Parts: sequence; structure tokens; C-alpha cells
Amino acid sequence: MKGRLRRTLAWGDCDPAGIIYYPTYYRWMDAASWNLVAAAGYDAGRMRAEQFTLPLVDSACAFIASPTWGDECVVLSEVSRWGRSSFTVSHEIAMAADGRVLARGSESRVWCRYTAGPGTPLASIAIPDAVRAALAPA
Repeated sequence: MKGRLRRTLAWGDCDPAGIIYYPTYYRWMDAASWNLVAAAGYDAGRMRAEQFTLPLVDSACAFIASPTWGDECVVLSEVSRWGRSSFTVSHEIAMAADGRVLARGSESRVWCRYTAGPGTPLASIAIPDAVRAALAPA
């Protein structure tokens, strides 16, 4: 499954020249990863109720071009690597209008459960088969 998350570059996402701040790409990638997991049936409510979380253990982003204030962008995301309890999501951020690539990035996350409720240590667990199936390539 490929995720598609649309974003409009807001004034607070830019420097005074109207050019994107680099952390905006990371916020968008984070939102896109959580969006994928929600599409696989694990939205924030379910994650909280079942005491799961997905700590970020690695991230990277290559900056290719910059949108400016008001531009419509799209984050295209897919799982590019599966481990027993970890997975990597690859992201491509592009202009919505013409598909011009702005950035490419990735995030590696670990499927974890709190050992005794929120705020307690985490333990990695196997990614549910239903999640793997839902996020498999179409």
C-alpha cells in the first residue's frame, strides 16, 4: 500500500523568504508514517488502548528543491523494509501540481508495547501480520 498525504506549506513552515524550514519535511514524514499505520487499522485510539507505540530509531532526508509559502505538496509513502519488529518507511515529497520531487526521506520505527502502561519501559514485539498484509504493495 502506498500512502498519500497532502499538505499546504503554511507561513509557520517557512523562513521569512517563504522557503520551507527543513524540519517541516520531518514533521510531514512523521505524519505520513502514522497515517500509514492508521490505514492498516491501528489509529491513535487503538494504539493507545492496546498500549502500542512506534518509536523512531532512525531518519534521513535528502533536500532536492524547496516549495514556497502556499504551495500544495504531497507525501508519498510506503514500507520499504520489514524486520521482525522494525520497519522502514520511504517517503517522497513532491509538488502536488506537477509531481516535481522536493525531498526523499525515510524513517525506521520499532513496533513496541509499554511493559506496564504509558510511561513505563518499552518492549519491542513482532509486527502484527494484519499490519504487514495491509501495508504490502498492491
